[in-house]
Amino acid sequence: MNFSEVFKLSSLLCKFSPDGKYLVWSLEQPEWHCKIDEGSAGLVASCWSPDGRHILNTTEFHLRITVWSLCTKSVSYIKYPKACQQGITFTRDGRYLALAERRDCKDYVSILVCSDWQLLRHFDTDTQDLAGIEWAPNGCVLAAWDSCLEYKILLYSLDGRLLSTFCAYEWSLGIKSVAWSPSSQFLAVGSYDGKVRILNHVTWKMITEFGHPATINNPKIVVYKEAEKSPPLVLGRLAFPPPRAAAGPLSSTESKYEVASVPVSLQTLKPAPDRANPRIGIGAMAFSPDSCFLATRSDSVPTAVWIWDIQKLRLLAALEQLSAVRCFQWDPRQARLAICTGGSKVYLWSPAGCVSVQVPGEGDFQVLSLCWHLSGDSLALLSKDHFCLCFLETEQGVGTAFGQRGDHT
Repeated sequence: MNFSEVFKLSSLLCKFSPDGKYLVWSLEQPEWHCKIDEGSAGLVASCWSPDGRHILNTTEFHLRITVWSLCTKSVSYIKYPKACQQGITFTRDGRYLALAERRDCKDYVSILVCSDWQLLRHFDTDTQDLAGIEWAPNGCVLAAWDSCLEYKILLYSLDGRLLSTFCAYEWSLGIKSVAWSPSSQFLAVGSYDGKVRILNHVTWKMITEFGHPATINNPKIVVYKEAEKSPPLVLGRLAFPPPRAAAGPLSSTESKYEVASVPVSLQTLKPAPDRANPRIGIGAMAFSPDSCFLATRSDSVPTAVWIWDIQKLRLLAALEQLSAVRCFQWDPRQARLAICTGGSKVYLWSPAGCVSVQVPGEGDFQVLSLCWHLSGDSLALLSKDHFCLCFLETEQGVGTAFGQRGDHT
C-alpha cells in the first residue's frame, strides 16, 4: 500500500490510534480512508483521542481545537488553547482531557469529559508562563510546569486542588522535560542543569537525582558503543550496475554494538552562549512499561542514551551512537527500547543486550522518528517524505525478523 502522498499532505503526521486499528487510515480495511481539511484555518498539530474515534486538530495561531468524529462525522470546537510545549493531555482511561489555556494574560487549565466534550473543571495555575501539562497514568494527579525561566512544577487533583509544588533551584534555566512512570509512583523532572530528579507520589519530595557526566568510570555500568564497518568485497560476485537496494550511501555499511571498557568519555557539545535555545539539559525521558527503567537523553551529549535502574536508583547502561539520537520509545509490552538516529537503522535495547537492525526496503530510508503499535509487535518508522511499517517476529528473534509489510516508496 502506497500512502506517500497522503503522508506528505498530512504535514508528516503519523501515529497509531490508541486501539491500534488506525494509522491515519484503517490497517484492517485498506479501502477505508478519511481526509480532514481545516480550510483557511490551517493545521499545526493533530492527535488521536483515547477511544480512537476522534481526531483533535489544532489550527494555526492556536485559535481553536477542532474535534472530528470518525464515526458520526460530527464536529466540536474547543476555544482558547495555549501555544505551549505540551498543552493537551488525556487520562489513560480516556475519560478526561486537560487543556492548557491562556486568557487575559493568565494561565488556566480546563478539564473536559471526552464522552461529550463538555467542561468539567476550570481553574487558574500559579505559573508565569505555563509550558506543559501531563496526567499521571492513574488519572488522579495532573502535573503542570512553568517555562524554562522559572523552575516550578505543580501537582493538581482532578477537581483542581493544588496538592504540592516543587522547586529544585532558582535564578537559572529550569524544567525542560517531564515524564510519569506507568505505575504513577514516580515523576521524573529533567532540568537544564543536566540532572533528572525523581519525585515520589506520597510526599511529592525528591528521592534521588541522576546526573549525566561526560565520563563514565563505574565498572558496573555497561557502555555500548556503536561501531560501523564496511563488509568485505567479493570481487567475483560484483554486479554492474549495482542493485538499487544497495545504492544508498549507508546501505553498504554494517553496524553493531561493542562493549567498551571503562573509563569511557562520551562526545559532548559545547553550547553557544550567544544563541537562543542552548543545547543543554535533559531533552527527552521515557519510563519502561513496567516502571523498572528510565531512558534519558542529555542534549549536551546528543549521541548517548542513558538507561537507569529505578529499583536500584542507579545507572545501568549507556548507549553511544555514531550520530545524534533523534527519538526513542519503549515497547508498550516489555522492557525493550527502540532508538533512531536519522540513519537507515533502528537500534533495540533490552536488559539482555543491544542490536542494530537495518531497515528493509529499496534505497536509503532515513528514520527520523518512530512509534510502537500497542501490541509491541510492529513499529511505524518515519522518514522525511515516507513511512513504513515494520513487524517483529518474536519466534525468530529480533535481529533477523525485522520485516516490512506494504510499500513505503
